[in-house]
Amino acid sequence: MGKKPVLVIMAAGMGSRYGGLKQMDPVGGSGELIIDFSLYDAWRAGFDTAICIIKKEIEADFKAIMDRGAARRMTIRYAYQEIGNVPDGTIIPPERKKPWGTGHAILQAKPLVEGPFAVINADDYYGPAAFASAYEYLAHAKDKEMYDYCMIGYSIENTLTENGHVARGVCALTPEGYLSDIQERTKIQINQGQIQFTEDDLTWTTLVEGTPVSMNFFGFTPSFLDELERRFPSALAAILKSNPVKGEFYVPLVVGELIDERRASVKMIPSRDKWYGVTYQEDKPLVVAAMEDKKRRGEYPDRLWDVPGVSGERDPK
Repeated sequence: MGKKPVLVIMAAGMGSRYGGLKQMDPVGGSGELIIDFSLYDAWRAGFDTAICIIKKEIEADFKAIMDRGAARRMTIRYAYQEIGNVPDGTIIPPERKKPWGTGHAILQAKPLVEGPFAVINADDYYGPAAFASAYEYLAHAKDKEMYDYCMIGYSIENTLTENGHVARGVCALTPEGYLSDIQERTKIQINQGQIQFTEDDLTWTTLVEGTPVSMNFFGFTPSFLDELERRFPSALAAILKSNPVKGEFYVPLVVGELIDERRASVKMIPSRDKWYGVTYQEDKPLVVAAMEDKKRRGEYPDRLWDVPGVSGERDPK
Protein backbone atom coordinates (compact mmCIF):
# COMPACT_ATOMS: atom_id res chain seq x y z
CA MET A 1 0.00 0.00 0.00
CA GLY A 2 1.28 3.46 -0.91
CA LYS A 3 1.76 6.46 1.31
CA LYS A 4 -1.38 8.18 2.59
CA PRO A 5 -2.10 11.53 0.95
CA VAL A 6 -1.12 14.60 2.96
CA LEU A 7 -2.36 18.17 2.73
CA VAL A 8 0.01 21.05 1.91
CA ILE A 9 -1.30 24.51 2.82
CA MET A 10 0.19 27.69 1.39
CA ALA A 11 -0.09 30.15 4.28
CA ALA A 12 2.91 32.46 3.80
CA GLY A 13 1.14 35.06 1.62
CA MET A 14 1.28 38.55 2.97
CA GLY A 15 -2.25 39.49 1.89
CA SER A 16 -0.99 42.60 0.16
CA ARG A 17 -4.42 43.66 -1.17
CA TYR A 18 -6.23 42.84 2.06
CA GLY A 19 -3.90 44.91 4.23
CA GLY A 20 -2.82 42.27 6.74
CA LEU A 21 -2.26 38.62 7.47
CA LYS A 22 -5.61 37.47 6.17
CA GLN A 23 -4.88 33.84 7.08
CA MET A 24 -5.05 34.77 10.77
CA ASP A 25 -8.29 36.77 10.69
CA PRO A 26 -11.27 34.87 12.23
CA VAL A 27 -14.39 34.33 10.14
CA GLY A 28 -16.21 31.80 12.37
CA GLY A 29 -18.36 32.70 15.36
CA SER A 30 -16.11 30.69 17.69
CA GLY A 31 -12.92 32.32 16.42
CA GLU A 32 -12.28 29.94 13.51
CA LEU A 33 -10.15 30.97 10.57
CA ILE A 34 -10.87 29.90 7.00
CA ILE A 35 -7.95 27.47 7.37
CA ASP A 36 -9.78 25.80 10.29
CA PHE A 37 -12.74 24.98 8.07
CA SER A 38 -10.41 23.61 5.39
CA LEU A 39 -8.50 21.48 7.89
CA TYR A 40 -11.74 20.17 9.37
CA ASP A 41 -13.02 19.23 5.91
CA ALA A 42 -9.68 17.61 5.10
CA TRP A 43 -9.66 15.63 8.35
CA ARG A 44 -13.20 14.38 7.70
CA ALA A 45 -12.11 13.30 4.21
CA GLY A 46 -9.24 11.18 5.56
CA PHE A 47 -6.17 13.45 5.69
CA ASP A 48 -4.13 12.81 8.86
CA THR A 49 -1.24 15.20 8.21
CA ALA A 50 -1.06 18.81 7.07
CA ILE A 51 2.10 20.69 6.15
CA CYS A 52 1.68 24.44 6.60
CA ILE A 53 4.02 26.67 4.62
CA ILE A 54 4.46 29.87 6.62
CA LYS A 55 6.87 32.71 7.23
CA LYS A 56 9.09 32.70 10.29
CA GLU A 57 7.67 36.04 11.42
CA ILE A 58 4.19 34.56 11.97
CA GLU A 59 5.40 31.21 13.34
CA ALA A 60 4.51 31.66 17.02
CA ASP A 61 1.01 33.02 16.40
CA PHE A 62 0.28 30.50 13.68
CA LYS A 63 1.39 27.51 15.77
CA ALA A 64 -0.74 28.71 18.68
CA ILE A 65 -3.79 28.70 16.41
CA MET A 66 -3.02 25.19 15.16
CA ASP A 67 -2.31 23.86 18.66
CA ARG A 68 -5.71 24.90 19.98
CA GLY A 69 -7.48 23.59 16.89
CA ALA A 70 -6.46 21.18 14.14
CA ALA A 71 -3.37 19.84 15.93
CA ARG A 72 -5.70 18.13 18.41
CA ARG A 73 -6.77 15.70 15.68
CA MET A 74 -4.11 15.95 12.97
CA THR A 75 -0.33 15.99 12.69
CA ILE A 76 0.67 19.53 11.74
CA ARG A 77 4.14 20.09 10.29
CA TYR A 78 5.77 23.29 9.12
CA ALA A 79 7.86 24.48 6.21
CA TYR A 80 9.06 28.04 5.75
CA GLN A 81 8.91 30.25 2.68
CA GLU A 82 11.37 33.11 2.79
CA ILE A 83 12.55 35.47 0.09
CA GLY A 84 16.12 34.27 0.62
CA ASN A 85 15.34 30.62 -0.23
CA VAL A 86 16.97 30.88 -3.65
CA PRO A 87 19.98 29.30 -5.40
CA ASP A 88 23.40 30.36 -4.16
CA GLY A 89 24.70 33.47 -5.85
CA THR A 90 21.26 34.95 -6.57
CA ILE A 91 21.20 38.72 -6.12
CA ILE A 92 17.81 39.78 -4.73
CA PRO A 93 16.83 43.39 -5.51
CA PRO A 94 16.37 45.42 -2.32
CA GLU A 95 12.91 46.55 -3.54
CA ARG A 96 11.69 42.94 -3.54
CA LYS A 97 9.51 42.44 -0.45
CA LYS A 98 7.65 39.14 -0.99
CA PRO A 99 8.75 35.58 -1.79
CA TRP A 100 8.59 34.04 -5.24
CA GLY A 101 5.07 32.70 -5.63
CA THR A 102 3.08 29.51 -5.19
CA GLY A 103 5.54 27.22 -6.97
CA HIS A 104 8.34 28.45 -4.72
CA ALA A 105 6.08 27.94 -1.67
CA ILE A 106 5.32 24.29 -2.42
CA LEU A 107 8.98 23.63 -3.10
CA GLN A 108 9.74 24.44 0.55
CA ALA A 109 7.65 21.42 1.61
CA LYS A 110 9.69 18.96 -0.49
CA PRO A 111 11.73 17.53 2.42
CA LEU A 112 8.50 16.70 4.29
CA VAL A 113 6.50 15.08 1.47
CA GLU A 114 6.95 11.38 0.77
CA GLY A 115 3.81 10.49 -1.16
CA PRO A 116 0.81 12.03 -2.93
CA PHE A 117 -0.32 15.42 -1.67
CA ALA A 118 -3.06 17.97 -2.11
CA VAL A 119 -2.29 21.69 -2.26
CA ILE A 120 -4.57 24.51 -1.12
CA ASN A 121 -4.45 28.18 -0.25
CA ALA A 122 -4.85 28.97 3.45
CA ASP A 123 -7.26 31.81 2.76
CA ASP A 124 -9.74 30.08 0.44
CA TYR A 125 -12.83 28.13 1.47
CA TYR A 126 -13.28 25.17 -0.88
CA GLY A 127 -16.13 23.11 0.62
CA PRO A 128 -16.13 19.54 2.02
CA ALA A 129 -16.75 17.75 -1.29
CA ALA A 130 -13.48 19.08 -2.72
CA PHE A 131 -11.40 17.43 -0.02
CA ALA A 132 -13.28 14.15 -0.25
CA SER A 133 -12.78 14.06 -4.03
CA ALA A 134 -9.10 14.97 -3.82
CA TYR A 135 -8.37 12.38 -1.13
CA GLU A 136 -10.12 9.63 -3.09
CA TYR A 137 -8.20 10.50 -6.26
CA LEU A 138 -4.81 10.74 -4.57
CA ALA A 139 -5.28 7.48 -2.68
CA HIS A 140 -5.06 5.74 -6.07
CA ALA A 141 -2.84 8.17 -8.03
CA LYS A 142 0.15 6.58 -9.71
CA ASP A 143 2.56 8.01 -12.27
CA LYS A 144 2.85 5.87 -15.39
CA GLU A 145 3.80 7.10 -18.86
CA MET A 146 2.59 10.49 -17.63
CA TYR A 147 2.38 12.07 -14.21
CA ASP A 148 -1.00 11.44 -12.58
CA TYR A 149 -2.38 14.69 -11.16
CA CYS A 150 -5.80 16.22 -10.46
CA MET A 151 -7.29 19.65 -9.93
CA ILE A 152 -10.50 20.77 -8.24
CA GLY A 153 -12.17 23.12 -10.70
CA TYR A 154 -14.73 25.82 -9.94
CA SER A 155 -17.05 27.72 -12.26
CA ILE A 156 -15.69 31.23 -12.68
CA GLU A 157 -18.91 32.89 -11.48
CA ASN A 158 -18.60 31.07 -8.13
CA THR A 159 -15.15 32.51 -7.43
CA LEU A 160 -15.52 36.27 -7.83
CA THR A 161 -15.75 39.19 -5.44
CA GLU A 162 -17.74 42.37 -5.97
CA ASN A 163 -15.00 44.36 -4.26
CA GLY A 164 -12.22 44.26 -6.85
CA HIS A 165 -10.29 41.97 -9.15
CA VAL A 166 -9.00 38.45 -8.55
CA ALA A 167 -6.34 36.16 -10.04
CA ARG A 168 -7.46 32.77 -11.35
CA GLY A 169 -6.04 29.98 -13.50
CA VAL A 170 -8.45 29.87 -16.46
CA CYS A 171 -8.76 26.30 -17.74
CA ALA A 172 -9.56 24.53 -21.00
CA LEU A 173 -10.56 20.86 -20.95
CA THR A 174 -10.41 17.85 -23.25
CA PRO A 175 -13.67 16.02 -24.02
CA GLU A 176 -12.59 13.44 -21.39
CA GLY A 177 -12.36 16.10 -18.67
CA TYR A 178 -8.58 16.52 -18.47
CA LEU A 179 -6.83 19.88 -18.48
CA SER A 180 -5.60 20.84 -21.93
CA ASP A 181 -4.50 24.34 -20.98
CA ILE A 182 -4.31 26.61 -17.95
CA GLN A 183 -3.53 30.31 -18.11
CA GLU A 184 -2.94 32.43 -15.04
CA ARG A 185 -5.07 35.57 -15.39
CA THR A 186 -4.10 38.03 -12.70
CA LYS A 187 -6.89 40.59 -13.19
CA ILE A 188 -10.42 39.20 -13.53
CA GLN A 189 -13.42 41.27 -12.46
CA ILE A 190 -17.08 41.99 -13.16
CA ASN A 191 -17.59 44.87 -15.59
CA GLN A 192 -21.18 45.95 -16.28
CA GLY A 193 -22.46 42.47 -15.52
CA GLN A 194 -19.82 40.66 -17.58
CA ILE A 195 -16.90 38.60 -16.31
CA GLN A 196 -13.76 39.92 -17.97
CA PHE A 197 -9.98 39.84 -17.68
CA THR A 198 -7.21 42.13 -18.87
CA GLU A 199 -3.49 41.77 -19.30
CA ASP A 200 -2.72 45.40 -20.05
CA ASP A 201 -5.54 47.43 -18.37
CA LEU A 202 -6.62 48.55 -21.83
CA THR A 203 -8.30 45.63 -23.57
CA TRP A 204 -10.77 43.32 -21.83
CA THR A 205 -11.70 39.75 -22.78
CA THR A 206 -15.04 38.24 -21.69
CA LEU A 207 -15.27 34.85 -19.96
CA VAL A 208 -18.56 32.96 -20.15
CA GLU A 209 -20.26 31.61 -17.04
CA GLY A 210 -19.29 28.00 -16.42
CA THR A 211 -15.67 28.56 -17.49
CA PRO A 212 -13.62 26.30 -15.19
CA VAL A 213 -10.93 27.97 -13.13
CA SER A 214 -8.23 26.83 -10.75
CA MET A 215 -8.30 28.00 -7.14
CA ASN A 216 -4.88 26.42 -6.45
CA PHE A 217 -6.48 23.18 -5.20
CA PHE A 218 -4.36 20.53 -6.90
CA GLY A 219 -3.50 16.91 -6.25
CA PHE A 220 0.05 15.83 -7.09
CA THR A 221 2.43 12.92 -6.79
CA PRO A 222 6.00 13.65 -5.57
CA SER A 223 7.13 14.01 -9.20
CA PHE A 224 5.70 17.52 -9.17
CA LEU A 225 8.17 18.56 -6.48
CA ASP A 226 11.02 17.27 -8.63
CA GLU A 227 9.71 19.32 -11.54
CA LEU A 228 9.45 22.46 -9.40
CA GLU A 229 13.01 21.98 -8.21
CA ARG A 230 14.22 21.49 -11.77
CA ARG A 231 12.40 24.52 -13.16
CA PHE A 232 12.75 27.10 -10.41
CA PRO A 233 16.32 28.33 -11.16
CA SER A 234 15.55 29.25 -14.78
CA ALA A 235 12.16 30.69 -13.81
CA LEU A 236 13.81 32.84 -11.14
CA ALA A 237 16.39 34.07 -13.63
CA ALA A 238 13.59 35.10 -15.99
CA ILE A 239 11.74 36.87 -13.17
CA LEU A 240 14.85 38.80 -12.14
CA LYS A 241 15.31 39.89 -15.73
CA SER A 242 11.72 40.86 -16.60
CA ASN A 243 9.86 41.69 -13.36
CA PRO A 244 12.25 41.53 -10.40
CA VAL A 245 10.03 43.34 -7.87
CA LYS A 246 6.72 41.52 -8.37
CA GLY A 247 7.25 38.54 -10.70
CA GLU A 248 6.21 35.11 -9.35
CA PHE A 249 6.73 31.40 -10.04
CA TYR A 250 3.14 30.14 -10.32
CA VAL A 251 1.94 26.55 -9.85
CA PRO A 252 -0.50 26.81 -12.81
CA LEU A 253 2.41 27.90 -15.03
CA VAL A 254 4.34 24.71 -14.25
CA VAL A 255 1.21 22.57 -14.61
CA GLY A 256 0.59 24.15 -18.01
CA GLU A 257 4.16 23.49 -19.12
CA LEU A 258 3.92 19.82 -18.12
CA ILE A 259 0.65 19.45 -20.04
CA ASP A 260 2.18 21.11 -23.13
CA GLU A 261 5.19 18.79 -22.87
CA ARG A 262 2.80 15.81 -22.59
CA ARG A 263 4.45 14.81 -19.34
CA ALA A 264 1.38 15.14 -17.09
CA SER A 265 -2.31 14.35 -17.24
CA VAL A 266 -4.44 16.47 -14.91
CA LYS A 267 -7.97 15.25 -14.21
CA MET A 268 -10.34 18.14 -13.56
CA ILE A 269 -12.74 17.29 -10.73
CA PRO A 270 -15.60 19.80 -10.90
CA SER A 271 -16.95 21.39 -7.73
CA ARG A 272 -20.42 22.91 -7.57
CA ASP A 273 -19.60 24.62 -4.28
CA LYS A 274 -19.28 28.35 -4.01
CA TRP A 275 -15.81 29.53 -3.15
CA TYR A 276 -15.42 31.97 -0.29
CA GLY A 277 -12.39 34.05 0.49
CA VAL A 278 -11.28 37.35 1.95
CA THR A 279 -9.44 38.92 -0.95
CA TYR A 280 -10.38 42.38 0.30
CA GLN A 281 -11.44 43.59 3.74
CA GLU A 282 -14.92 44.31 2.35
CA ASP A 283 -15.34 40.57 1.62
CA LYS A 284 -15.19 39.56 5.27
CA PRO A 285 -18.82 40.15 6.35
CA LEU A 286 -20.07 37.93 3.51
CA VAL A 287 -17.69 35.12 4.51
CA VAL A 288 -18.61 35.40 8.21
CA ALA A 289 -22.31 35.19 7.33
CA ALA A 290 -21.75 32.19 5.04
CA MET A 291 -19.79 30.22 7.65
CA GLU A 292 -22.40 30.88 10.33
CA ASP A 293 -25.14 29.81 7.96
CA LYS A 294 -23.32 26.53 7.30
CA LYS A 295 -23.13 25.93 11.05
CA ARG A 296 -26.85 26.62 11.44
CA ARG A 297 -27.59 24.07 8.72
CA GLY A 298 -25.51 21.47 10.56
CA GLU A 299 -22.66 21.29 8.03
CA TYR A 300 -20.19 22.10 10.83
CA PRO A 301 -20.36 21.88 14.62
CA ASP A 302 -20.43 25.15 16.52
CA ARG A 303 -16.86 24.60 17.72
CA LEU A 304 -15.01 22.66 15.07
CA TRP A 305 -12.42 20.82 17.11
CA ASP A 306 -14.27 20.46 20.44
CA VAL A 307 -17.44 18.56 19.68
CA PRO A 308 -17.46 14.80 20.25
CA GLY A 309 -19.97 12.43 18.74
CA VAL A 310 -21.40 12.36 15.25
CA SER A 311 -20.36 15.86 14.17
CA GLY A 312 -16.80 15.11 15.20
CA GLU A 313 -16.62 11.82 13.33
CA ARG A 314 -14.98 11.33 10.02
CA ASP A 315 -17.16 10.65 7.03
CA PRO A 316 -17.38 6.87 6.54
CA LYS A 317 -15.19 5.44 3.83
